[in-house]
Amino acid sequence: MAPLRSKFSMFWMLVVLTAHVTEGIGKPKLIGDEEACGSSNNNDNTLSLRSTKSFGVGGPEPGDIADAFMVRTLDGEFRYKPGVLRGPLIIHAFTNKSGFLECLWSSESSLSSLVQDLPDSAQVLFLSLDDSAVSDALWMRDQLHRAAVGRKEVLSRLHFSPVPVFALGNWIPMVLYYWGCVSRNCVLAQVAFTSEGWHMPIIIKRLDARYDWLSTRWGQTSYQLIDSGDGCDPDPSPSLAGAVAWVSEGNCSYFTKVENMAKSNASGVLVYALPGNPIQDMNCVDDECNATLSIPAAMVHLEPSVAQALESGQPLYVSFQNTPSPYFFFSIDQQGLLAEMGWFLYPSFSFVAWQAQWFDFYTDLQNKLQNPAKVVTVFDRVQMHGEKGAVATVDMPPGLSDFNVLELDAALSCPSKRDGSCAHWDHTVQLFVCCDPGGPYCNTELGRWITAFRRGTGRWLTDVSPLLPLLDANKCTFTMKTPPWAMPWFTSLNLRFSIGNQTGENEEVSLDLGLEHRVGETFDKNYNKRYEPIQILRSRPSTKKVDGSFCVLSHHFLLNDVFNNTLIFDSAGTPLGCTTRVKEGAVPNEHGTWLYGRAGWCDGLQVNPWRVDVTKQLDMSGSESNTVLYFGLFEGKDPNPAKDPGYIIMSSFLVFYK
Repeated sequence: MAPLRSKFSMFWMLVVLTAHVTEGIGKPKLIGDEEACGSSNNNDNTLSLRSTKSFGVGGPEPGDIADAFMVRTLDGEFRYKPGVLRGPLIIHAFTNKSGFLECLWSSESSLSSLVQDLPDSAQVLFLSLDDSAVSDALWMRDQLHRAAVGRKEVLSRLHFSPVPVFALGNWIPMVLYYWGCVSRNCVLAQVAFTSEGWHMPIIIKRLDARYDWLSTRWGQTSYQLIDSGDGCDPDPSPSLAGAVAWVSEGNCSYFTKVENMAKSNASGVLVYALPGNPIQDMNCVDDECNATLSIPAAMVHLEPSVAQALESGQPLYVSFQNTPSPYFFFSIDQQGLLAEMGWFLYPSFSFVAWQAQWFDFYTDLQNKLQNPAKVVTVFDRVQMHGEKGAVATVDMPPGLSDFNVLELDAALSCPSKRDGSCAHWDHTVQLFVCCDPGGPYCNTELGRWITAFRRGTGRWLTDVSPLLPLLDANKCTFTMKTPPWAMPWFTSLNLRFSIGNQTGENEEVSLDLGLEHRVGETFDKNYNKRYEPIQILRSRPSTKKVDGSFCVLSHHFLLNDVFNNTLIFDSAGTPLGCTTRVKEGAVPNEHGTWLYGRAGWCDGLQVNPWRVDVTKQLDMSGSESNTVLYFGLFEGKDPNPAKDPGYIIMSSFLVFYK
């Protein structure tokens, strides 16, 4: 790319930084347990969602176009016609057979999250799978009307149907039943009680306690049930060994009840709600969350026959089962395509609001992609897997020196249209470019993303303009890779070249790469010992300006022993740190612990470069050398983990603008 001359000379320092702290090196440990974007449109050279004109032989799939429908509601009727709604439509089917949904609809914080956080663009249609659809619709409307204090305007976008799903007379039941649900928190989780003399077991719904503080699941066996009062007595009871404890709610925390039963070597705990109370989310509170309990627990309703049997001393046994159910949630996005809603980690309407927020992000992204740009397609849904990854050699079109903006339009999709086919684990995806084989910048990292955990939704637009000089050639080879152990993804990538005001000046500029600094090291006590100060330029002609996981980390670039350029990831480890970035494109409702804040990254999000103007920090007179010293700190100190050290992946550049 030929340099462009102007009356201004500038340079910047670019740090492409992901403090990607994993739990050890290599494959991360298990933290939780579906074709999204990916094709190239030859007419406008943009990536697009694949879809079909009609439902397939087996039934509708995510990405299929949603047909028109009409549903009777408490206020009249709701009509959907493709292309008329300006925002997404969320469809929720309630059933009283689910303890998860009972809690979701009974929790004030859950209801509040829907009415307070649902974007103005989104509408929700509420249905019932049961014969009690009329009373269900009235109850759901009443619950949300009470929660909508201070935001009554949201109620006009909430629609409640008194017609049961099996009587709708349209295609919605086909989606709910054909997609089905067999994963955590959408199956019908149940407890079966048996006793001698009973002709049939008594089966009731249950809601398992949060998995982030209970590390085990219910076994596939039968346990004796032992009454243990309220479970608040800390003294061990030998009679509980190997049994399931039956305890009432109240008088102490759920954590205390389960901890006490564990001390008695119980195999599990059933907490029953007091009469008139709904099933609740048994989560830990504050410091309790730092402990791990070794037995499972669940909440159920008080079943009179069970209480009577225990009171009379009749031997009683329990087993635990999961019955597949219809889908509880699906959606129609702004483009009129059917979409999955992902995994609800716990019973809260926050997961509905987050998915609707992502739909808004995607609509905004589509609008940005309509801006004028020279588009070069690199990958069009190419499989990325193993040591090689996805590789393409591209003829670079002439005239790229006319542009000063480079954006990466990247998307990931899965082997099939369902989220269930998507890769497990969260891991890095890195894009490398080589336009000068054998040169110093061959296979330099151009972009980086973090995959979503078993979700096929994901598309991002990342500005990497300071690295535009890397593409100064007639041909360039691009390699996009995951760790070799990762399951396959299908990647799509377009390069978008345009003209913009990237440097704060109104003149066009060209870039000249100066210093490159790469880090890929274990974050342990020896981390900072590996890096010595780097000597950089005394002066450079026509150069006037330079740009330069769950742990709270800080990264420092000390220039000339005086100027400390610091990036602190203080949201790392926060319970909902990455949910706040859904509006930026972080994929919501993944499997695993996607919600927690990370050190410079989130599951299902691009890694944005960090840019710092260091012009005034350098001596450009030519009389003195300049030095850059890099070091990383953990909570303000040198890292010294007792176990499971993290791993830092970072590329930094000193970039000169002329």
